[in-house]
Amino acid sequence: MSSVIEQKKQVVDEIATKLKESQSTIVVDYRGLDVAEVTELRKQLREEGVDFKVYKNSMTRRATAETGLTELDEQLKGPTAIAFCNNDVIAPARILNKFAKDHDALEIKAGVLEGRVATLEEIKSIAELPSREGLLGMLLSVMQAPIRNFALVTKAVAEQKEEKGA
Repeated sequence: MSSVIEQKKQVVDEIATKLKESQSTIVVDYRGLDVAEVTELRKQLREEGVDFKVYKNSMTRRATAETGLTELDEQLKGPTAIAFCNNDVIAPARILNKFAKDHDALEIKAGVLEGRVATLEEIKSIAELPSREGLLGMLLSVMQAPIRNFALVTKAVAEQKEEKGA
């Protein structure tokens, strides 16, 4: 009997550790998805480094109590799967939101973003953001704009002087 309790404690510790360490955690209801759809979803999440697992809600509630994320407990009803990501805040939200648009059976319930419980609206707004690489590209473009504009003005002045001198 004690070995069963010990196994349950290990599962609770595993969930609590993942909740603490992950930058982004999304809770979803996967009821209605068939095996092929769940397999496709897991594949997409795995490619982005997202861990997608199904835990018992009672175990997850114990883990949220340990981590101080008890606001998440009200979402832990029915079949619940959790996506954890340690390296990208946007990836799980983006993938799950896109998959939910294509498959009505998947329902995003709530999440934890950088240690803070997030609402469904916050998750969906984050899901609409470009990827990290896209954001870095946009930042680089903004940083290069002044230099590019200066070079264009300098070139135009040089061409204008050449025309006057010729």
